[in-house]
Amino acid sequence: MAGGFAVEAKVAGGGERREFKGKITWYVWLCGIIAATSGLMFGYDVGISGGVTAMDGFLIKFFPSVYARKHRARENNYCKFDDQRLQLFTSSLYLAALAASFAASRLCTRLGRRRTMQLASVFFLGGTALCAGAANLAMLIVGRICLGVGVGFGNQAAPLFLSEIAPAHIRGALNILFQLDVTIGILIANVVNYFTSSAHPSTGWRYSLGGAGVPAAVLFLGSLVITETPTSLVERGRRDAGRATLERIRGTRDVGDELDEIARACEAAAALSAEESAYRRLRRRESRPPLVIAVAMQVFQQFTGINAIMFYAPVLFQTMGFKSNGSLLSAVVTGGVNVVSTLVSIVAVDKIGRRRLLLQACGQMLIAQHVKANGNPGEKWAVAIVVLICVYVSSFAWSWGPLGWLIPSETFPLATRTTGFSFAVSSNMLFTFLIAQAFLSMMCRMKAFIFFFFAIWIVIMAAFVFWLLPETKGVPIDEMVDTVWRRHWFWKRFFTDAGDGRIGNC
Repeated sequence: MAGGFAVEAKVAGGGERREFKGKITWYVWLCGIIAATSGLMFGYDVGISGGVTAMDGFLIKFFPSVYARKHRARENNYCKFDDQRLQLFTSSLYLAALAASFAASRLCTRLGRRRTMQLASVFFLGGTALCAGAANLAMLIVGRICLGVGVGFGNQAAPLFLSEIAPAHIRGALNILFQLDVTIGILIANVVNYFTSSAHPSTGWRYSLGGAGVPAAVLFLGSLVITETPTSLVERGRRDAGRATLERIRGTRDVGDELDEIARACEAAAALSAEESAYRRLRRRESRPPLVIAVAMQVFQQFTGINAIMFYAPVLFQTMGFKSNGSLLSAVVTGGVNVVSTLVSIVAVDKIGRRRLLLQACGQMLIAQHVKANGNPGEKWAVAIVVLICVYVSSFAWSWGPLGWLIPSETFPLATRTTGFSFAVSSNMLFTFLIAQAFLSMMCRMKAFIFFFFAIWIVIMAAFVFWLLPETKGVPIDEMVDTVWRRHWFWKRFFTDAGDGRIGNC
């Protein structure tokens, strides 16, 4: 696959404009597909957790009290799975990922994005072995913590890798490969859970958890054949290697202008690093706009309620009257909707733009969240709820899902890119943990009114996007400061004349 492109970029020192030349090469797509496998690991875990926690064999082994409540006819359906230890099984991964994301920031800078993804796959393989072979709850939780370190490393490195290798005009589509793999991972996990719960009722959970090793192995082997990003190579003093990589992923030897732009950003970042750490730079006034946007996008992504639904889709459907296999099958349906809808985002994001997709989705999700409270819904009502969930999932999948990762990965200047993005990843993991830990208890106490809780947040999100989120479609990644932040009606006030010359696009 190849197609010519030319991207205009403003020279830092004046008004002259020039073009970045190249092609959309098969190699840049290969690198993108392999790096996005990190999302496959993440998505598989998100999908597998809820299915496993609904399996009788798993509950008998680790959570017998939950198993007893599940089969107690008089128990309120919404409270069957309200158990803090069961929620810890799911949420412990995200605490580990939160801590790991800060270490991953330093590794991305010192070792590169590719090596950090390799480490992610190694931790994920180790965690998979511990979980699949768990003999007790402690072993299971340690395995989940290892998986969390892998998720933290992978979710930090992969989106940055994708944004840095992509030509500006397809950066959105290439970056969304990460979220596409997340949705594919969720779908595969739901299918695996459906079959393992039927074929191996007592030990099916071991096969389900062990399946996480497949995407981890693919990422490890794939990372041996892909390149490092040109930005990371130049940043670590390997300009010749950066040029060679840029020529390969752009399909042309005429990469001088783009290489010079990367080199200028790296030199400016290095000059600032000699003065203060990236964490101190993030405290500066001009660093606030991308930091606020990055953290807000991740917090809002979680408060749509998506992970609560994806974690516990089988459990949620069981509370609505489906049998065990029926609930898993319903989760497979929503997983399929998730994948197909993410493909819509890949096609639309660089044409329609980020803001329009987000605003449209807020309206659609708000409609879908209007679910009537009902402790034990009948079959017809349960089917209607599945339809509403599919409508909700589809809107999330082409908006807040992929764009929650894309926008933070493309808006930081190089001087604070890896550190700033680590705050985005850690925010995602923190609020994923809070939602995962609290959702079953909230469902027990709020029942179906929990959907109205998330609906309130969707209104807040829409207002935030409308007033405060700038459009980044088609803007070269190292031109965000001049082209986006300094021209936004609100964020431009954070850039003073004195600071203009220092922060630039570094």
